[in-house]
Amino acid sequence: MCVKKEYRPWGFYEILADEQDHKVKRITVYPGKRLSLQRHRWRNEHWYFMGGKAVVTVNNSEFNLQGGQSVDIPQGTLHRLMNRGEKDVVYIEVQTGSYFGEDDIERIEDDYGRV
Repeated sequence: MCVKKEYRPWGFYEILADEQDHKVKRITVYPGKRLSLQRHRWRNEHWYFMGGKAVVTVNNSEFNLQGGQSVDIPQGTLHRLMNRGEKDVVYIEVQTGSYFGEDDIERIEDDYGRV
């Protein structure tokens, strides 16, 4: 399988599966970086952490997660991930729903000017 890396200011992701009923990504977030505070209109996400230490925001709650742990992000829920550790955070993201395009990201706050 040929996997293409998509680089972002916070790290990169690789698409492992892109099917009609789901999409799977392997996401790497560099130390000190964070994703935008965002939500999705058309998809749910399940994040399974492979390594590193992350702070995950889901609506108004924060969780510390690391390898072997997971979190569910329901459709329409505000969420964000921050890597406060010294190593890369790596997690598998499984998307389910009716649409998986990158344009289904509504950014509320962003460190990189993408709002």
